[in-house]
Formats: sequence, structure tokens, C-alpha cells
Amino acid sequence: MTWTNPLALLRRTLLGRKERESTERTLVSNLPYEGLKKKEQPNRHFKGNSIKTTKYTFWSFLPLNLIGQFRRVANIYFVGLAVLNFVPVVNAFQPEVALIPICIILALTAVKDGWEDFRRYQTDRKLNNTPCLVFSRREMRYVEKRWKDVRVGDFVKVLSNEVIPADILLLHTSDPNGVCHMETANLDGETNLKQRKVVPGYSAMNSPFDPVKFNCTVTCEKPDKNLNTFNGYLETTDNRKLGFGIDSLLLRGCTIRNTDESSGIVVYAGHETKSMLNNNAPRYKRSKLERKLNADVVFCVIMLFAMCLVGALGHTIWLETFPSAPHIFIPEGKNEHISSVLAGVYMFFTMIILLQVIIPISLYVSIELVKMGQIFFISQDIDLYDSETDTQVQCRALNITEDLGQIEYVFSDKTGTLTENKMVFRRCTIMGTEYSHDENAIRLAVLSETESEEEVTLYQQRNLPPLFSMDEDDEVSSVVSVCNGARTSVDNHHRPKVPTSPQSDLAFSSPLETEVTPDKNLQQEIQDANRQMVESHGRTCEFYPNEPYLDFFLTLAICNTVVVSTATAQRQRGRGRRKSTPSTGAPEGLFGKVFSSLSIKGKQKSPANPFSLDDEGSEDIATITSDMGVAEINHSKQEKVNGSSVRNRSASGHRQSSRAGPDEVCYEAESPDEAALVHAAKAYGFILKERTPNHVSVGLPDGGELKFEVLDVLTFDSTRKRMSVLVRHPYTKEIILYTKGADSAIMDLLEPPSRLKSERKRVKANTLTHLEMYARDGLRTLCFAKKVLTEQAYVDWLKIRREALSAIKNKDELMLRSAVKIETELTLLGATGIEDRLQEGVPDTIQALRVAGMKVWVLTGDKPETAVNIAYSCKLLDKRDLLFTLTLPNKAALKSSLDGALAEARKYPQSMDCYVGSVTSDVTIGLVIDGPTLNLALEEDLKARFVELCKHCRSVLCCRVTPLQKSEVVKLVRDKLKVMTLSIGDGANDVNMIQAADVGIGISGQEGMQAVMASDFAIARFKHLKKLLLVHGHWCYTRLANMVIYFFYKNVAYVNLLFWYQFFCGFSGTSMIDYWLLIFFNLFFTSTPPIMYGIMDRDVSAFTLLNLPQLYRIGQHSEGYRRSDFWLAILDSFYQSLVCFFIPYWTYHGSDIDIFTFGTPMNTVSLFTIILHLAIEIQSWTVVHWVIMVGSVLSYFIVTLAYSAVCVSCNPPSDPYWILQQQMADPVFYLVCILTTVVALLPRYTVHVLKGTLAPSIHLHARQLDRLNPSERESWIREWQDMSVPYPDTMSSRSRPRPINPVDGAPQPDIAYAPENPFRTRSNSSICDTST
Repeated sequence: MTWTNPLALLRRTLLGRKERESTERTLVSNLPYEGLKKKEQPNRHFKGNSIKTTKYTFWSFLPLNLIGQFRRVANIYFVGLAVLNFVPVVNAFQPEVALIPICIILALTAVKDGWEDFRRYQTDRKLNNTPCLVFSRREMRYVEKRWKDVRVGDFVKVLSNEVIPADILLLHTSDPNGVCHMETANLDGETNLKQRKVVPGYSAMNSPFDPVKFNCTVTCEKPDKNLNTFNGYLETTDNRKLGFGIDSLLLRGCTIRNTDESSGIVVYAGHETKSMLNNNAPRYKRSKLERKLNADVVFCVIMLFAMCLVGALGHTIWLETFPSAPHIFIPEGKNEHISSVLAGVYMFFTMIILLQVIIPISLYVSIELVKMGQIFFISQDIDLYDSETDTQVQCRALNITEDLGQIEYVFSDKTGTLTENKMVFRRCTIMGTEYSHDENAIRLAVLSETESEEEVTLYQQRNLPPLFSMDEDDEVSSVVSVCNGARTSVDNHHRPKVPTSPQSDLAFSSPLETEVTPDKNLQQEIQDANRQMVESHGRTCEFYPNEPYLDFFLTLAICNTVVVSTATAQRQRGRGRRKSTPSTGAPEGLFGKVFSSLSIKGKQKSPANPFSLDDEGSEDIATITSDMGVAEINHSKQEKVNGSSVRNRSASGHRQSSRAGPDEVCYEAESPDEAALVHAAKAYGFILKERTPNHVSVGLPDGGELKFEVLDVLTFDSTRKRMSVLVRHPYTKEIILYTKGADSAIMDLLEPPSRLKSERKRVKANTLTHLEMYARDGLRTLCFAKKVLTEQAYVDWLKIRREALSAIKNKDELMLRSAVKIETELTLLGATGIEDRLQEGVPDTIQALRVAGMKVWVLTGDKPETAVNIAYSCKLLDKRDLLFTLTLPNKAALKSSLDGALAEARKYPQSMDCYVGSVTSDVTIGLVIDGPTLNLALEEDLKARFVELCKHCRSVLCCRVTPLQKSEVVKLVRDKLKVMTLSIGDGANDVNMIQAADVGIGISGQEGMQAVMASDFAIARFKHLKKLLLVHGHWCYTRLANMVIYFFYKNVAYVNLLFWYQFFCGFSGTSMIDYWLLIFFNLFFTSTPPIMYGIMDRDVSAFTLLNLPQLYRIGQHSEGYRRSDFWLAILDSFYQSLVCFFIPYWTYHGSDIDIFTFGTPMNTVSLFTIILHLAIEIQSWTVVHWVIMVGSVLSYFIVTLAYSAVCVSCNPPSDPYWILQQQMADPVFYLVCILTTVVALLPRYTVHVLKGTLAPSIHLHARQLDRLNPSERESWIREWQDMSVPYPDTMSSRSRPRPINPVDGAPQPDIAYAPENPFRTRSNSSICDTST
């Protein structure tokens, strides 16, 4: 044993604490310390790479799980009662028997928690044992280790198509430009490649890379969960600082693509990696129904204490009637009896134990089981499955399914949520001249019609998931990769739509997005400009960058972050690993499916005839096969797929060969806007050919090429709302800043008006006019500008930029300041108009939601003109709406406008019943407000006015809003109006809004999975929201509400049997039913039917709910679970318990039967009554219903008969031996069961009949429609929709304005049209008769 210096130990401890508390992380290479003890390792204070997501260990499971379960007050309550039953003076049952119910509940929950934790343990073990390559100084090479053995400071090499084991600072790649490509689909769902580069300035210092020679110190920020930021610097031995950012960090869980190998030093490991910090558990929310349920549980507690108080007082009074203590009472010590008052106090606690079942012990567990069943059926709905993306609905929040049926306000994003997020280049304006691209518009119209009939998809071969495990080689699937707008077409043949994998194709690569037919006038302008330069100077256009038309397209081509690759370098998605990797090392299915690619190249067509098909010639199909991470290209002759030729053509305007060569480029963009602009530039011959951290190459229309040196890239951010790239021209050596961004951001940065020449003023005025026209047409607009810098100005700015890059504290602010400093006095080049088309079914979905009583708000960052145009297209706004538009500069003007709008809005009653084409519809109000005005409206003194105005509006459209404003609006409406809100979005900018709402829904679209990861539910298309709310939301709410009310009824009805018996036994706490049968009754005999009822009952069919959205409003008005329904159920339970007690009591009154013989008929008739009560409530019967209902009754008789046969001396002196057998031999027993059950259920059945006959609800009529044959049902539903029958409870003649006579303006009498009832004669009242 070696002696350790205490001072050295103390110093190391203090240094470790200082390191943990520091805001920065400093680390060095582990190689010089390889083989030393852990306490001598400089990076020992950082966490290892082993992960543990389990909650328990083998030894800690029982105590920790019990502690977790006892956080629920109900469990503490029942355990306390069980412990109280061990006190002799107050016990009501055998103490051991009283423990059984709560022990069963705790055991079932523990088994469920244990199984879930065991599955997490298996996943952790697979991940931790995944192999990777770590450099060893002892062996001077990379050796194979497990992920769990990787530590901060290790050097790790990641090969192509391998998963990154930790967060690694990139120091070397096999690419000569020092870049590698990373796929983050496993982290954020984005399928496009992210480019990462070696730490700037480091690759030149160490070439080739040798980890042993690495002697720099790495300083970076502390671990955080932000996936988009990472700051730090390398400090060399000569004290130079090399700054780096997120573009030099390889993230754990992502996959390396298109790069043979990448190496770096681990900076974050295990639970400190960004992926693990973002690995949040499913969100827990309390539903609205659960909050009401807790209030009703409190009422049950009050009821219990009242009944116990009655029992205590009754026992005290009963004892006072005796002149002396009854001989049946056992005296206490010294042969003295306790006083009657003290006996009453003891009896109070005894009654609590006896009547404890009034608080439903199994209700919470049953609710969890019901919600799990509801989630299962939602996730299995084929209508909520999207075959194009191979995505089904996800239920991430497990406990708010019923909230889907109570939504009143829907807040939606626009781009990617209502629209497809497929950006299509439509128009542009250059130097004040507008180019309409009419030929491209015609092509898009024809393509849209084709896609509406049958979606244009690529032929694919996709292996379905196997039922049994298979080898890795068998799991490799082949997909078709779309390359640079090459479109697949079929010679007039229809083919079936084939579902695709979400990772099978490049992002934003459909023919709709990638092909652009050039405008003839603009194409001629480019050709003329090039010809004039050649004639005037004898040089081609690459020598003269100051031509505005050429600058415009150069900006489109290079001012972006698009990743460029060639057909021979397409990402490989093979699952194959190096030979040294054991087959058991990689966890199957943990990182998503990885595919090998198949790229198809065909003959190219001229853009002159974009619709022609080439019937002759052959194609080259480049098949990329995977073998140990190496791609091999095999060219074959033309092949037929399903009998149709697969051909590609390009819409580019530049010269191309008839065949696609190996240098054909493919684009992978992070946003659809960038993809659309790059393909637009390509259509005019400006082809983005190569992009590296140091240069970017652009092909020109005349065949030349410009290779710009990239000096810096100022990435887009929501504050600046623009992006810039700073380049040096290869020939003139000018330093040029190309900028693109929102019009509001670019126009303010142009040269001052005093310095603008008349020509520039004209360009700016014309461009603004064209931007307004684009916005009115619903197009997304971007402006483009440039700036030429002097060498000295660049050098001065570069100093500021480098200081910002090497900073750790306030780096984002410093970077922003440096960008703003250079983006000034720009020269306007032009603008573009890009179309983002509506998703399929959006107008129908929004109209259905509004008919269902929901108010729909759209919150978008687009210009008001663009947003309004889209709002009319998707039927959010109607031409007949009274529309208020608030775009005001100051608070005083806004206050005045709000007062005026409120005065006008109050003239019309608030109504949620607005139907298109209805003669009884109200005047509807819409509101449009922009971001700056919204900021003013959200101030405290204007909030009330704004909210009141919004209450009158059917639809609200908020434009130019920030993510923070979105969440503030949702919170304002939710808190001020006390309504149920739902937010739906698809991007990271929607996360705040999604989390602020009662229900958050994410769309797994093209902007990644940030919205999905923050949501409660995830869907693939906006149209799926219709069925999710109107059908599943309605079902979940009505089922759970009815089940909860039934649970309260069941428990109160049963426990009251014991309460009534106390009046005949001196309130002594005696039970006339055996203890075991009491326990079995609630735990087994009557527990399964209500669970089945909550999962499978269906009041109205899905078809009817979708076609009659007004049926949804039962949840909005909380009609399924009203306080009155709760108390009516309690009153009914009291009545039924009286009947079930006194009919058997009067039958056996005066006889000599024992106590259990008296209680057995009561127990039996109570079971029949409770089961048949549920049978009356069930709306739809299936085989499952019959099996469970009949099975519950049979299980009662089987268990009770067996128990009565074997229990000879279970509860002496009164034993239930052979009791039920004797009862079943007596005809009186059957007469009592039948008579009691009929009398108990007769009032409820009578009320149901009278209610359905005299005052039928809208849901009853809907159920009647379900019984018709399909043709008749559809006919009646169409008539119902056309006549627009209002909801009975919210629409009356007094609440509707009278329609105005178009001739004289006089009010007309109320008119209400409704279809006739199909179950009555044509002369009878309507199917949905109202008060009018």
C-alpha cells in the first residue's frame, strides 16, 4: 500500500471542485497519461461515456419504487387505513386481509415499472458495448474498445457509416479539404447532411495528423443541451488561440457519411453529450378531466367522513340506550368498560376502515390501463399513417388522451404545417424588372394535376420489417436517391404508390422543387449581357462580376449552406462494419435503419420542351453496392421497372451532355428555400459544383467556372433575419459580400437615400412594388444584395471577427455584432417569389374544426399579405368575414383601434356555429395583426381589450411573429379565457408554442424532429388532426368520462350496503358479507368491465363523427363529465343500494338465517345490478363486451362456490361454508335476484327511454343514422350538412341575428332548415329539432 501525501490529495480535490464549478471546460490529451492511475489522470473529473437511463438497481428497486408510489396521496391513504386496521380497538377486518388490496395495487405497479426499467437496462447495455476505434499510445495505433470505455481526452476514429460514440472535436478527416459530412437523423430527424470541418487553422499545423503529437489545450463551454451552439478554442504551445464552433463538433448518435474516416478528441462523454442532455422522458401533464376527478374524490372523502360520523353518533346513542354495558362487550383493564363517547370515537375509525371502498382504490390504476389501451388504438389507426414518409401517429404524453376531445382553440404554424414546406421557385425581380416565369407556372400546373391523380414517386425496393430476426446483410434495403432534380417519368403508365422510408431520399428533392423552366426574357438578358462583355472586352463574364444579372444568380448559387456531392459520392447507407467488429456489438434498431443507395442517371432533356418524353436511347443505372464501407459503381444497360422505363431529364438551361456523367452534382439543403434557389440558379446555368470551407465553385452558362475563395460565412439567425457569404473573386481579387434575407431586413441596410442615384431609387421602388405583388399572391419573398469591400476594411473587420470566434463568454452577442458591422450600405440586386403549397386536406380540416366549435389561429413569421392570401386559400378566412387588420405604430393608435373594433364586434353575438352556406349563420369576424402591433397588444393595459376582441373573432391571423410571441399568445388565451388550447407546428421555432398549450402536436415534416420531441402527440400531416380530434378525441373523452362516473357509482352503491346494515347492528362496524368476497368484488368481479368500457365503447361511428363535426362539442362544454352527472350517479347509487338491501331484508325478515346467508343475496343482486347498469350504458356491443360481461358473472359464481366449499373455518365463529350452494337450491334466492335487479334498474332505464323519446340528443340521432344502410346514411348526412342543423344547446332563435332582406333591409323572420327524421314519417318533426 503506497502512502499518499494529504496535501496533494487536498489539492486534487480542490482542483476537481473548481473544475466542476467553472463555467468553462479545459482538457488535454490522455495519451501522455496512458497507463497511470485514475487519480493521476488530468481529465478524471469528467464523466465517462457509459450511460445509465435506468431508475433502479437490483437492490434499490423495492425501496425506490415504493417511495415513488407513495408520492400518490391515494396510496398513502389506503396504506394508512391498512395499518389502522392493526389497532385492535378500531379494526373492522382481519388485519392481514385488509392489506391485500393495496398490496395487489402496489405489486402490479411495481411489476410494470420493473419491466420498463429492465428494457431500459437492455438498451443501455447494447449501447455501452458498441465497438469503436480509440488511439492507444502503447500500441501506436487505433484499437477497438467499447463505447463505455471511452473517456474525455481520448482520440477516436469514426469510419464512414459508423455512429459517433461521443461528442468529438474534429481534428482530422480523410477529405483533403478537411471536411466530413454528418447525418443527424437519429438526433433531430433531419435527413439532409450537415457539413463539419476541422478546427480552423489546425489542419495546416499538423499534416499528417498524429495524435501523439497533439499538445494543445482544449477550452470549451460547459455541457448544455443546445444542439446549435458550441464555443471554444485550441491553445497551442506558443499561446495562439484557434477558435472553433458547432461546425467542428461531431455529435454522439449521428452517423458519418461520404467520408472514409474522421478523427478527433472527445470533449463530452456519456450523459454530458448533447444528445443525452436532450434525451427527455415522456412529458407528464394533468388532464382537465383528471383535475375534475380529484375534486370529486374530495367530495367522496367528505361523504365518507359524514357516513362515519353518522356511524359514530349512532353507536354512541345505541350504547346510551343500555342501562349498563352489554355483556357482549369485553371490558378493558381492571374489568371496566369504556365510555359510550370513547366507543363512538373508536367506531368512527372503524367505520372509515369498513367504508373505505367509497374511495375507489383501483380507479387510478384503471384510468392508466384505459389510457394505455386508447393510445394503442390511436397508434394503430391506418388513417393516421402516412405512407410517403412511413410515419404513424406517436403518443408521447401518456395521460392526456381525453384532452383531445375538449379542445376549444387551435394555434397553428403555417410553413410546413398548413403548407407542404416544398418550396417552388415561381417569380423573380432583378434590378427593378419583373420576370413572371409563365412557362414554369404552366409546367407546375400540369405537374400538380398529375400528382393529384397519382403522386409522382420513384420506384423503390423496400424490405418490410421481418417478423423474426435476420442477419445484418438481410436487413440492407435499397432505395432510389434523387440527384439534382433528375425526374423519373413513365411513358403514360400508371403505377401504384409505393411508400418510402423517411430516410430514403434526399431532402427537398422532388421534381416539383428541383425543376425550373427558365423565363425566356430573363434567359435572353443573360445571354445578351455575356455577349456584350465578349464584344466589348473580349472576355467572358467570369472576369466581370459587376454585372447585376450575373451577381443575382451568383448570390442564389453560393449564399447558402447547401452540401454538394456527385453521383459517385452519394451517401452510403450500408449497415456493414469493418471485419474486426463483432456482430453483436452494434445495437440493432437503436440508430434507425441505414440503407445502401441506388442512384439512377438517365438521358437529359432540353428545357425547351419540359413535358416531352424520350422513348428511345438507353440509360445508365449506377448501382452503389456496399462492401466494408467502400462504394462500387456498376453501370448497366437500361432496365425496366414494373414494365415501365425509368428516365431522367434536367430542366437546366446550360449545355449538358446527353448522358449524366459521374460529375453530376447532387444537392442536400438544410431548408427548402435554399434548395429552391440553388435549383433556380442551376436552371439558368449557374451551377453550384463544389463547396468546401475554403472555396466554392460555380459553373457558368457559357461553360466557364468561377472558384471563389470563401473568407467567411455569416449564418442566418432569427435576429438578423438574413445570411451573408464573404468571398474573394478569383480574377479581380475583389472582396464581395453577398447577402440574402427578408425584405424587412435587407431594405433597411441599403445605401442611404441621399446617396442613391436615380437608377437605384427606381430599382428599390420597383422591387418593393413587386414584393407586394408576390405577397398578395401568397409567395414567400427573399431579397438579395451585395457589397464590395476594400482590403483595409476587410482587415479591420477580420480582427473583430477573430476576437468573437475565440470568445467563450457572450460569443453569440459578439458574433452578431461583427455580422451587423459589415452588413451595411448594401446594393440591392433583386428578389424572388417562392411558393409553398398547401398540404392536401388543409381547407377541409380547418372547416371541420371550425364547425366542431374550435377557433383556429395561425401564427406565422410571413408578411401579412402572404399570410392573408394563404388564409383565404385554406378557408381560415372567408370573403364574407368582417375583417379587422391591426398594423399600428404606437400604443395610442392601437388602443383607439381596439376600442373601435370592439364596438363594431359587440353588434354581433358571439357564436361558434358558423357553417358555410347556411342561411342561419352569423356575421363572422376575423382579425389580422402583425408582430410589432402584437407586442403592444400584449402589454398589461391592452391585454384585456385584445382578449375580448379575440373572443368575438372566429379566426385570428398573427403575422411577422417570433417564436417567443407565439408562446405568449397561447399562454394569454389559455390563462385569460380558461379554455383548452392546442398548438401544432413542425419546426424548432414552434417548440415554445407547442409546450405552452394544453395539448402540443408536432408534425414530423421536413424541418426535423424538434417539434415532435417537444410535443404530446406527433402526426405526419395536418389533415390527420381532423380524425385525431373529431374521432379519437371524442371517443377518448366520452369513454373515460363515462367510465369514471361509473366507477364512482359502483363503489358508492356497493359500500352503502354495509352502511345500511349498520342501522340494524347497533353501528358496530359489522359486515354481513365475508371479508374475502368484499375484496374480490372490487378487485376482480367488477374491475374488468369498466376498463373494457373505457377502452372499447363507441357512441358514434368514425364515419359519422367525421361528417358531423358538431358532435365534437360535447367535450368542449364538458357535457360528458358534469358535476350534475356525478351527483346524479351518486343519488342513483344510493337508491340502488337501498333497493338491493331492503328487498332481501324484507324477504328474509323474521327468519332464522345467519349473517352470511343474509348477506350473500345482497352481494349477488349488487353484482347483477352493477353489471346490468353498465350494460345499459354501453353504446356498442362486440364479442369482447359479451365475453367480459358474462365472464365477470361466471367468475363470481365460480370463485364464490369454490370459496364456500373450502372455507370451513376461515372467519370463526361465522363461516361462509356452503352458503351459496344452499342459496342456489332455494327458489326464493332467484326470485330475490330478479325482482331486486329489475326494481333497482327500472328508474335508470325509464329515464333513458323517456330522454331518447321526448328530448333526443344530437348524439342519439347520430347513433340512429349509424343503423341505416350506408347509402341512406350518406344521404341523410349530406342533407344534414346542407341544411346546417345547429347544435341544440348553443343555438336558438334568440341568439341569432335575423337575416337582412337584400331589397329593403328589413329583418326577415327566423328560418331554420333541418332534414326530416329518417325514423318517422315525412310529416313528423325533424331529426334534430331545435327550439325554433
